[in-house]
Amino acid sequence: MMMKKKKDSNFKLLSLFLFLGLIQTNGDDGIGVRIGDGGVWIGGGNPNSNPGSAPMQQTNAAYNALQSWKSAITEDPSGVLKTWVGEDVCSYRGIFCSGSSITSIDLNKANLKGTIVKDLSLLSDLTILHLNSNRFFGQIPDSFKNLDSLQELDLSNNRFSGSFPQVVIYIPNLVYLDLRFNSFTGSIPENLFNKQLDAILLNNNQFTGEIPGNLGYSTASVINLANNRLSGEIPTSFGITGSKLKEVLFLNNQLTGCIPESIGLFSDIEVFDVSFNSLMGHVPDTISCLSEIEVLNLAHNKLSGDLPDLVCSLNNLINLTVSFNFFSGFSSECSRVSVGFDFTGNCIPGKGYQRPQPDCSVIPGGALSCLRIPAQPLTCAAISVGLKVTP
Repeated sequence: MMMKKKKDSNFKLLSLFLFLGLIQTNGDDGIGVRIGDGGVWIGGGNPNSNPGSAPMQQTNAAYNALQSWKSAITEDPSGVLKTWVGEDVCSYRGIFCSGSSITSIDLNKANLKGTIVKDLSLLSDLTILHLNSNRFFGQIPDSFKNLDSLQELDLSNNRFSGSFPQVVIYIPNLVYLDLRFNSFTGSIPENLFNKQLDAILLNNNQFTGEIPGNLGYSTASVINLANNRLSGEIPTSFGITGSKLKEVLFLNNQLTGCIPESIGLFSDIEVFDVSFNSLMGHVPDTISCLSEIEVLNLAHNKLSGDLPDLVCSLNNLINLTVSFNFFSGFSSECSRVSVGFDFTGNCIPGKGYQRPQPDCSVIPGGALSCLRIPAQPLTCAAISVGLKVTP
């Protein structure tokens, strides 16, 4: 009897609302009605929906991704992964969240050994992935191209090998790429320098071949290709676009040919290091246009001629190293460089610690013809007139 009265009451209440026209019973966006033992439910949307289901699904995906990765890590001497227990992934060591979403993973210097799993691409809000100084090896999964939010990828000082990981070029919003101190081999792809990156750090690998010709069109402020096995010439496009490069490090490769005159177009450059290569010819006078240069290292090449007077007049220059080349002279202006001017091992008459005279009788690359812009007068703003090319 009580049950019947309760149902009658519910029916009367529903009839009242229908009569007053307060309820829309059709359409997903209208007001919903449900009658049951617990009474009458009136409200927007679907009464069976769970408003927390989307975040819950995201949390489950993150949990599954991290647990999959945990199973692919075979050594954890610091016990980092001991905290990777339970569904609260934001409490895991090295995992950082915004709300319930994982936005950053920082496992630098954790000394973990293992591989990178494709499931990490499920972390759709991940913006930073820093894994330097571990023992990760193998390949970077192709699924990483689905990490639409990823901006920083640091895999330096690990044990990755094989050819350049092409997938990083297709990570849409990546701006910082650090692959230093691994064992990558083969050539550096040209389309890397078409990508809108701010930092390209590839030093201390085993890359071979020539530097891609479009390097000069890169948007990066730092390009480090040092300590590889790159050969050929520095691209003539180098500096053509007048990009905002601040640091260029090509040291300890097998580069030959001339230093391009277009170097003078890098008006913001602060560090230029091409030491320990086999560059020949003269130092271009356009280097004197590098008004922000602080460190200029040309040591251990086969450069010759007189060091341009204008180079030593650069106001911000604090270290100039031209040792172990075949320079035959320099101006007194060079002695004013504030911290260091190293010119040992050259062919400068009357100076100490120079090459033996027989070594200076035949200058390497003496017949090499390098493009030369007249030094006097040198108008830096007008250099580009004769150098600009289209990509």
